Amino acid sequence: MIDARPFSARVLDIDPEAASRHIEQEIRDQVFGQLRRRGIVLGLSGGVDSSVVCALAVRALGAQRVFGIYMPEADSSPDSLELGKLVAARFGIDSITEDIGAMLESAGCYQRRDDAIRSVMPEFEHGWRSKLIADEGRFHFFSIVAESPDGRRFERRLTLAALRGVVAATNFKQRVRKMVEYYHADRLGYAVAGTPNLVEFDQGFFVKGGDGLADLKPIAHLYKTQVYALAGFLGVPEEICRREPTTDTYSLQQSQEEFFFDLPYRKMDLCLYARNAGIPAHEVGPVVELSPAEVERVNDMIEARRRAAAYLHSPPLLVRQ
Repeated sequence: MIDARPFSARVLDIDPEAASRHIEQEIRDQVFGQLRRRGIVLGLSGGVDSSVVCALAVRALGAQRVFGIYMPEADSSPDSLELGKLVAARFGIDSITEDIGAMLESAGCYQRRDDAIRSVMPEFEHGWRSKLIADEGRFHFFSIVAESPDGRRFERRLTLAALRGVVAATNFKQRVRKMVEYYHADRLGYAVAGTPNLVEFDQGFFVKGGDGLADLKPIAHLYKTQVYALAGFLGVPEEICRREPTTDTYSLQQSQEEFFFDLPYRKMDLCLYARNAGIPAHEVGPVVELSPAEVERVNDMIEARRRAAAYLHSPPLLVRQ
């Protein structure tokens, strides 16, 4: 359906108070009614999405029915733990630190990842830091960037086998975190809240059986821009609102756009909105400062990722009677 409004950055404007009230009521109905749980468990990453979900859950259920978990590991930024604790203190919830590093080590997460990296970068050694980046303008290629303890940087294009090996090993992190969340949910009789925004949910920026697994996803209908608007209204700490989105998955600092989205979230939000609304590329381009051809390339990327995400969204297949 074509959106009748003139396309501008303001198409994503929301009334934060009204949006908050609606989500709060949905949380109450889902947790107490549909799920028949006593409260909510969620992982606190120090990012804006989990912080907003925490604030909404507290407003909906009360602080005594929200339980936060920090799950650092060897590659985590110390800032993530500190910011997560800041959120718990701001909204008055009980919380716990579960260091998952030992579990990941036992599962071979780090060793399997390093072995995959060494298949294209033999000089890579234990203790080096690394990250994945998408090759600019070529979404089907990825490279590994590594840094030695003395600051030397190396970059190599990944083969498909190496890429799959690195991603498969790294996905242990999201899956172990979700296992810990469900342990505490079972212990407390609570539901697990997922924290993806609309763009992440739509485009498949999650791990199946990991951060894609949850009992409810309160902000999966909101663009990232709208999540930030809610954050300001809800009183999320300013340190988090100022922080640029990051994966906090690899030991080298990695932004979401260099790994997955290719565009800053503000532009990605608008491109996805325009795609959903059927707005032509020549109208979108001036607003997001891209040429019509570049907008069309983004549209192709959106549809390609939606096709790939169909597997991530799919429930288990059953034998038909």
